[in-house]
Amino acid sequence: MKRALSILAVLAIMFGTTNLMAQEEGNTAAAAEETATEDTTQQDMGDTAAMEAAEEAPAQEEAAPATTEEETAVEEDMSFHQVLKEKFIEGGPEFMGIVLITLILGLAICIERILYLNMATPNAKKLLAEIESALQSGGVEAAKEVCRNTRGPVASIFYQGLERSGEGIEMVEKSIVSYGSVQMGLLERNVSWISLFIALAPMLGFMGTVIGMIDAFDAIEAAGDISPSLVAGGIKVALLTTVFGLIVAIILQIFYNYIIAKIDSIVNTMEDASITLVDMLVRFENK
Repeated sequence: MKRALSILAVLAIMFGTTNLMAQEEGNTAAAAEETATEDTTQQDMGDTAAMEAAEEAPAQEEAAPATTEEETAVEEDMSFHQVLKEKFIEGGPEFMGIVLITLILGLAICIERILYLNMATPNAKKLLAEIESALQSGGVEAAKEVCRNTRGPVASIFYQGLERSGEGIEMVEKSIVSYGSVQMGLLERNVSWISLFIALAPMLGFMGTVIGMIDAFDAIEAAGDISPSLVAGGIKVALLTTVFGLIVAIILQIFYNYIIAKIDSIVNTMEDASITLVDMLVRFENK
């Protein structure tokens, strides 16, 4: 009986130990599975984060040029006239206003002269052909009527020459020369004012620069020290008047040269046409 109980006790101990070992092995396996699962999850999260970072990197790279483009757009929004306006204000209203007035007045005269000269530009060949046809068909009176109906300095000179055609060719030539001088004066009217503004604009700019430099030195004297910011600011404001004066002079000089060239072209046309008219009258009288 005791032996049987001893055997049962041994079997119970062995069975319990086996169960404990199995339970420990199960726990160990479960722990290993959990660790593997966690590792897999972390790896998946790492891969996902890497993919998101890889996707965000081009987006950031694309965003960087966009920011640069936005900055460029902002810089381009500052157009030339806005920059010019800022510099004009920085230069001070005293001399900059005077320089601006010279530009406005000079441009007004230039535009008026250009319009007048374009309207006065003759079609001399057509006019001479009509006068010659009128002389052959209706005589001097018909030719004078053609001149009256034609606009421009050449027609006016021709009319004055035809008025003196009955007094001889010499009087026709004198009349053409005299009235040609009158027409040339009309063509050159107010042009001297343009040359005045061309000379005046940079001189006003230089005067503003000199006065600005004097103010800068006065500020240095008052401060008792040469501050780079103080000197640089004063010199910058002083030089802006010179820059604007030179810009005004350049603009007006371009228009002035165009006007002078236009006047010379019209005068040459008048002289050539006047010589042709005299020859035409000589042929008409010798018929």
